[in-house]
Order: sequence, then structure tokens, then C-alpha cells
Amino acid sequence: MSGLFLKIIKGEIPSYKVYEDENTFAFLDINPAAKGHTLVIPKKEVDLLWDLENKDYRAVLDSAKRIATAIQKSVECKRVGMAVVGLEVPHAHVHLIPLNTMSDFSFSNKLQFSEEEFKSIQKRIVRNL
Repeated sequence: MSGLFLKIIKGEIPSYKVYEDENTFAFLDINPAAKGHTLVIPKKEVDLLWDLENKDYRAVLDSAKRIATAIQKSVECKRVGMAVVGLEVPHAHVHLIPLNTMSDFSFSNKLQFSEEEFKSIQKRIVRNL
């Protein structure tokens, strides 16, 4: 298989990457619910997060924790929420969403940013890792 997220990992589709290690990859959501909304994915293509092998599941959560801490330092928010939805792309992933109110956690609120704004957010998160 070579789904959308694998193409992003391979660089075949551009992304605003904020983190990569041996097992995980993280990038800004291009249809964000909030400034700094980031997706953390395993490099293995598995549809459901719960179907990942334990080591890969832990790798995703360990990366999510590290990235959430960097997001918290990078964008103004009270906290960073995490959601597992998995309906949009058949590749396990978690959403890290900066929150100030519960309405920030709505996936129906899609924000638009320029390329320059995405790059600025990306640089701040990377700097705070």
C-alpha cells in the first residue's frame, strides 16, 4: 500500500513536518482546527491506532507527548488536546490541537493559513522540541 500519509512520509506530497524519528512522523494539519494543529503518525501503515503493535503505539504516544509540549510553548493556548478519529485517512494517527475553549476542539472549524503562516508555526514548534 502507499496511502496519503506514506506519500507524505516519503516526501512525495509536501508537508510542514515538525518531527520525525525512526518510528513516527508529525506534520501540521493543512485543514487545522486551531493554529498549531498537528498530526502524529506511525511510519507503519496500519489503519487503526488500536491495531498497532505495542511498541509502535507507545512510539506514537511518546512522540505526541514531546510534540504537544513543544506546541504548548509555540502557540498561545491553555492546553493541547489529543483526539483519535481515523475516519479521514486509513492510517493510524492522532490529532494534537491547541485549545483555549471547548469549541476549539471542533473538526468543523477549519482555519486557513498562508504558506508563510504555516512555515512560521512549523519553525516555532521545531525550535521548541
